[in-house]
Amino acid sequence: MSKIRILWADDEIDLLKPQIMFLESKGYEIIATTNGQDAIDKVTEEDLDVVFLDESMPGLSGLETLVKIKQIKQHLPIVMITKNEEEDLMEEAIGSQITDYLIKPVKSQQILLTLKKIVDNKRLIKERTQSAYQQDFQKLFMRMQDRLDHQEWADLYKKLVYWELELEKSNMVEMEDILASQKTEANREFSKYISKNYLDWFKDEDKPLLSHNVFKERVFDLLKENKPTFFILIDNLRYDQWKVIEPKILENFKVQSEEMFYSILPTATQYARNAMFSGLTPLQIQEHYPNYWKNDDEDGGKNLYEEELVKELIRRNFRDELKISYTKVTNFEKGKDLEDKILNGMNNRLNVIVYNFVDTISHAKTEMDMIKELASDDAAFRSLTLSWFEHSPLHNALLKLAGKDVNIVITTDHGTKLVKHPSKCIGDRATSSNIRYKSGKSMNFEARDVFEVKNPKEAQLPSSNLSSTFIFAKEDNYLVYQNNYNKFVTYFKDTFQHGGISLEEIIIPFVVLKTK
Repeated sequence: MSKIRILWADDEIDLLKPQIMFLESKGYEIIATTNGQDAIDKVTEEDLDVVFLDESMPGLSGLETLVKIKQIKQHLPIVMITKNEEEDLMEEAIGSQITDYLIKPVKSQQILLTLKKIVDNKRLIKERTQSAYQQDFQKLFMRMQDRLDHQEWADLYKKLVYWELELEKSNMVEMEDILASQKTEANREFSKYISKNYLDWFKDEDKPLLSHNVFKERVFDLLKENKPTFFILIDNLRYDQWKVIEPKILENFKVQSEEMFYSILPTATQYARNAMFSGLTPLQIQEHYPNYWKNDDEDGGKNLYEEELVKELIRRNFRDELKISYTKVTNFEKGKDLEDKILNGMNNRLNVIVYNFVDTISHAKTEMDMIKELASDDAAFRSLTLSWFEHSPLHNALLKLAGKDVNIVITTDHGTKLVKHPSKCIGDRATSSNIRYKSGKSMNFEARDVFEVKNPKEAQLPSSNLSSTFIFAKEDNYLVYQNNYNKFVTYFKDTFQHGGISLEEIIIPFVVLKTK
């Protein structure tokens, strides 16, 4: 490990030789200067880890030097050393972003403690994080080999996301690679679990909370409270993306409850969101509201009737008519309109808001080279999601609700998966085009790469004809036709897709917020 390099600027530097020798004996490298201008030059020329800066040097004062150093290297840690304990001086120094300050005469152990806090803190956190993950690694691996139920799979996924974010914060690339392999293994086992158990969930009581039961089992109780509920569905919001925007939300809100539910298959908007808003399975929607449903092979928009479906759901379950609003945000202008009018929702019992930005990013990554660079992997996708949210009209709209007596739900309809492995699939012209699932007849495919549902009714899915089947891509596979195979393999590789079976697509957050 290279030595920590410290610049120490003090006009009485010769008097500090005992402290400098002490630090050198501890393995630190000290570069000494006697005035502010030389300190600025050294900061420009040298690769430094921390600066000790005397406040009362002749010529450029410590505060003046501090300001100039920050203009050159904004994030360089600076410790102000002063004889003066006046409050206004300390406030000015702190306002200029000092990292710490010491009062003369400084003792060697004081300096060492300060360095440990500033320089070694990241290293110590990194080492503790690495050690803790290594201890947990075997436990996670062993759990994957167990016969987990749906709740245990959700808990395991949450644990994997926790470590993914912790290792990312510590910039531990080698550990991140190990975790990525562990997530791959988890998705392999999870795909087996879904293939074995999914159809039983439509017959048995022992099943997770599924898309079509979310309103009945979680939202209706909120609507019985005498206050407005804002139900915000951010399309494609995975659990890891929720966790990176959560700290920003917690500045003004507190989490009343956070849980996971399972998206139905296909994990696609037409199926999962329509099921959520109707309180019905896709097959039941087709049977009871045929005008509101279109199969994959039919022309026209597949999710044009969300507002009608959710209003029918409320009408069926609440005798007294609840006042409802529905807003769909698909561009910045509509987002600004939501921000401007969000408080109008205080007059409604339920406000359903669909915000499509995260979904837009995932689609744009497929089509635009610039977005491919900005969202090159899961970590970059999370970062882009956070950056969007911090500056979004949605965040501003939430700020307007801060302090109001309301319920706020943050959720999604399904997640998304970074796909890497093409799997050849052959079908006729009527076969659906989605690359994470397909419906059609007489399809040929790699059986090991998919979960096949031969009788769609068992999965509560409508079908165009009696011989139609569904297949769902497992793990990070994506389905590519034989025609122009190489072209589409390249086009879709390393893009975010949804419709198939993965932890990221199926296990998704449902969060209820209260204002502080």
